[in-house]
Amino acid sequence: MFTGIIEEVGTVEQIKRGQNSAVLLIRAKKVLEDTGIGDSISVNGICLTVTKLYPNGFSADIMHETLNRSALADLAQGSHVNLERAMPANGRFGGHIVAGHADGVGKIVRIQRDDTAIWFTLQAKPELMRYIVEKGSVTIDGISLTVAAVTQTDFSISAIPHTVSRTVLKERKENDIVNLETDLIGRYVEKLFSPAEEQKKKSTLTREFLSQHGF
Repeated sequence: MFTGIIEEVGTVEQIKRGQNSAVLLIRAKKVLEDTGIGDSISVNGICLTVTKLYPNGFSADIMHETLNRSALADLAQGSHVNLERAMPANGRFGGHIVAGHADGVGKIVRIQRDDTAIWFTLQAKPELMRYIVEKGSVTIDGISLTVAAVTQTDFSISAIPHTVSRTVLKERKENDIVNLETDLIGRYVEKLFSPAEEQKKKSTLTREFLSQHGF
């Protein structure tokens, strides 16, 4: 579990691509502290398992499913990535509940600057947009952000200069593809209610049936 508060920006030192997978070697410093093999690190919002540790970095495997559903497939040597270690039990919860499992990708269609913030407008597929609500939370490349505005086809966030300068947002341009994770709680609520409605339609269990059988 993560919070969407980026600890540092790492650099892709090497990427080895297989037929349906890849291995990343990422140069980092901060996230190596207290990290062991098998621990989880969020890389641009994707939870990856540390497979090897080095004095100045770590390796992680990327599976076929992850490459298909995220923007990690676009990484190249020299790419910068947002990094966050899994949240410790005694840590501060500065962002929101982030699983590190991307729901899909979005496309930056507009970047605007005002006096105090930088606005990013992103397009996403309808199956993602349904979970994005105004004033709710969304994760963009692992960054916990608040949704400022929503339409049927896009949404906007307003990022303060501090957040932009300390993450890969400072490098993002219009038409770039980013990883998106929608609000986990909203998806759980939907899942819990939908099966219940289906069960009501299919169930033959009635008050009369229970009464007849001694309940």
